[in-house]
Amino acid sequence: MTRIAIIIGSTRPDRVGPAVAQWLLDLAEQRGDAEYELVDLADFDLPHLDEPLPASTGQYTRPHTHRLAETVASFDGFVFVTPEYNRSYPGVLKTAIDLVYAEWHDKAAGFVGYGADGGVRAVEHLRGVMGMLRIADVRGQVTLSLYDDFADFVRPEPRDRQAGLAATMLDELIAWADALAPLRAA
Repeated sequence: MTRIAIIIGSTRPDRVGPAVAQWLLDLAEQRGDAEYELVDLADFDLPHLDEPLPASTGQYTRPHTHRLAETVASFDGFVFVTPEYNRSYPGVLKTAIDLVYAEWHDKAAGFVGYGADGGVRAVEHLRGVMGMLRIADVRGQVTLSLYDDFADFVRPEPRDRQAGLAATMLDELIAWADALAPLRAA
């Protein structure tokens, strides 16, 4: 069965990412079309690019890098749940993406952005990175506004339409992850 990681892209104290990711996981698990799992970058304690060689060499030396590589490699696709920080995505997410390389290849990605403007600029930046990693990013995405989809800017209460957008994104994600399976098998 197709395995999808829902990656929580922020590690800030009092972050809302875990609640947003749980909302998506609850929706996704009702579908029965894949195995979905939360992956919280806070659980990896990733220092900023501390490997002596570039990730593209695949010569990882640090235990945290090996653990991240094994985690990424075990999935067929990803949903990046990301806030927008200063018109982009968080540094910890950039570190996690850049720390490993081949493990991302030939997989699919979807996005759930959140912030004042729904995290749209963070997602746009992520889309540019996906191509370099040979990840097929899907068109559908979820954009949660702090003003319209959260209670008191803290607790996610997505509008009804967001569930439909999430379903479309997940439909596309599963289709692409399955279509890329022969490339991963090679």
